[in-house]
Amino acid sequence: MHPVLRNILAVLAGIVAGWIVNMGLIMLTAKLMPPPAGVDVNDIASINAHIHEYSFAQLLMPFLAHALGTFAAGFVVARFAASRQLVLALALGVFFLLGGIAAVSMIPNAPLWFDVLDLVVAYLPMAWLGARLGFK
Repeated sequence: MHPVLRNILAVLAGIVAGWIVNMGLIMLTAKLMPPPAGVDVNDIASINAHIHEYSFAQLLMPFLAHALGTFAAGFVVARFAASRQLVLALALGVFFLLGGIAAVSMIPNAPLWFDVLDLVVAYLPMAWLGARLGFK
């Protein structure tokens, strides 16, 4: 397979893997730790109105979903890309970081510690770590 095509497919596989891990953990969290009473998780306004009612664990789980999803993306792209594995993994880290920035801007009432932890630790460092462990 041509190296460029292989890299493109590896990036797409990394995005899918990261999305599956992220959404899987978010859905599992919703089953194990339901949101506070009165929160509609499909309505950003409802989340913002009740974010102060979320427990530490309920806030930590989205961070873990973001971190492990980005880790999975970095791992997959580094494992299957033909070249530039670290660059591609970090590019996926930036891709997921942009989603994290969007989430932080949509939920401005979230605790500052959560926003900082999420944006600083869950994306670029986890993409790098995933890539390091995914190298052949």
